[in-house]
Amino acid sequence: MRAEKPKRGAPDPAVATIVVMRLYIANNAPNSLRAVANLEAICKEHLKDSFKREIIDVLETPLRALADGILVTPSLTKMSPSPAAKIIGNLSDRGSVLRALGILEPVK
Repeated sequence: MRAEKPKRGAPDPAVATIVVMRLYIANNAPNSLRAVANLEAICKEHLKDSFKREIIDVLETPLRALADGILVTPSLTKMSPSPAAKIIGNLSDRGSVLRALGILEPVK
């Protein structure tokens, strides 16, 4: 008897790629609040449950921000999957954010 090959179909959700990111903000500054709202909308629409997001307030943990090389807020850092990427600003340019997160192909 011949063994059956597994059928190729939708990828197993347990093996789905998880996007890991950090958003550095400055408390309730207007651009920081916009960045949080924009990132939440992008994650909800494009990543569903396939992301881990950490929000770091640089006013509460300034030494961590400096250790991570953050000099400007708001700043988004994609940690994984590779390649890593950084975006500075309120994340209103959705195309740039999606490309940095690896959701859209880079513009050629």
